Amino acid sequence: MRVELTEVALEVETGGEGPVVLLLHGFPDSHALWRHQVPALHAAGFRTVAPTLRGFGGSDRPAGGHEAYHPAKHVGDVLELMARLDVDRFHLVGHDWGSGVAQGIASVVPHRVSSLSLLSVGHLGAIRGAGWEQRQRSWYMLLFQLAGLAEDWLSRDDYAQLREMLAEHPDAESVIEPLRAPGALTAALNIYRAGVPAESLFGPEGPVAPLPRQVPVMGLWSTGDRFLTERSMERTGDFADGPWRYERVEEAGHWLQLDQPERVNELLLSFLKEHA
Repeated sequence: MRVELTEVALEVETGGEGPVVLLLHGFPDSHALWRHQVPALHAAGFRTVAPTLRGFGGSDRPAGGHEAYHPAKHVGDVLELMARLDVDRFHLVGHDWGSGVAQGIASVVPHRVSSLSLLSVGHLGAIRGAGWEQRQRSWYMLLFQLAGLAEDWLSRDDYAQLREMLAEHPDAESVIEPLRAPGALTAALNIYRAGVPAESLFGPEGPVAPLPRQVPVMGLWSTGDRFLTERSMERTGDFADGPWRYERVEEAGHWLQLDQPERVNELLLSFLKEHA
């Protein structure tokens, strides 16, 4: 369904009955990323809410430059969406940029968050502290800052470079297709331009806020993730003031919920039920 919010309209998939699990995707995906998790969650007695974030898929792409895609904007969209759906308390599950948005939501309304599950992307402090190997893996974030040049490079030769970046993505072709629409690739890249300017990853390390004490946190990292080091997720526990659980998923790439859906479902359900 399509939900009209104050600034944007979002494509949202909802279903099931029971405690609410809010599923947040990252770049360059949509709510379809969670298609293997949704049925398992429904069968286990949970209700799911899976929006496609602004700038992605069939959701709106607002004008106004990259600041219209700041992570805080996504946090506001999701909280307004939950108000429209009359949902007060929920579990949070985020992958990639969805992990960053989920952490933002937990920081703003920790009293409403039953649990926080972070897939692939951990706390910014852990990512910044993960050393040179992580900085090398984050090279593309610098490229993405170059408006126009990044779009040209990624889309050249029928999106050959983006295809290479998404080589391990099981849905690469279906994910690339919506990015062909005018302005779609720029909108998708703008979350990087607004949310992780170069100085945030490669500049001096300033203080970062920990995750809320009252929110239990689980981190999932996959052994085949070429964008994130294990250290960047494992050490997220150093920034979790409350309960922390770390799980390593074998034989999966960055999109672990597509590569190893049964294992990811098992871990998610275990953690959600523990904190129901």
